[in-house]
Amino acid sequence: MNTSAHKTVLITGSSTGIGHATALHFADQGWNVVATMRNLENGAELAKRPNIRVVALDVTNREAAEHAVQDTLTHFGRIDVLINNAGYGLFGPFETASQEAIDKQFQTNVYGIFNVTRAALPAMRAQKEGVVINVSSIGGLISFPLVSLYHATKFAVFGFSESLQYELAPHGIKVKVIAPGGVKTDFASRSLALTFTGNDHPYADTVERVQAAFESRRDNHSSSEDLAVAIYGAATDGTDRLRYVVGPDAEQTIGARTQMSEAEFQAMIRQYMGLSK
Repeated sequence: MNTSAHKTVLITGSSTGIGHATALHFADQGWNVVATMRNLENGAELAKRPNIRVVALDVTNREAAEHAVQDTLTHFGRIDVLINNAGYGLFGPFETASQEAIDKQFQTNVYGIFNVTRAALPAMRAQKEGVVINVSSIGGLISFPLVSLYHATKFAVFGFSESLQYELAPHGIKVKVIAPGGVKTDFASRSLALTFTGNDHPYADTVERVQAAFESRRDNHSSSEDLAVAIYGAATDGTDRLRYVVGPDAEQTIGARTQMSEAEFQAMIRQYMGLSK
């Protein structure tokens, strides 16, 4: 990592939640921060900080991703860390999802990471160092009912990241994946889209049960600030570690998965979600 000058981090999805908290945390550590978001009006608080630059970016737009990277290089000269945080959840039965909803989920959660990472890599290669951090989810390692499309994107992020680390290592670039459990943000409202409208569909009972189960367990979730600390730690620990499971619920679930048979784990999830036979 660069020690001769202030280090620079580029963060996507910085208007609220994890991205917002992470931008503030890096700034508090003296970093130059480029906090990107679709609507610049949401970055007013961040823009007040002298070492935070707020830049417009819709990660689904490849040209916008290239512009955000170039803006960062113009103002700060380098990108030490890229944090791909922008994303949202799509909840509901797969059968009720429109093709438009499916495409949008993948364009944001997967292609968005592709766009920004590809734009940033030439600068990192030229520096011969850098860290790419992709914010996935515990849902990139195990799955719950009614979020099949979200899981598909987050599993994709893990597969992409694990493979990418091999090809970037010879260039001094590390790849890391953050896998949070539940987070106390507005993800379940602002950042959650539905595959269905109303209750006139064959999965209405399942939806009701699963929604109630998710809501009843929110007290065990991590805060955005907890995630910001974990992301900063991953960015600066200097190791080749790939996976960072964050949050007590995530650690417990992954721990259970490693100790159970597939059938036992699936039975546990069904009970957990109120879907026991």
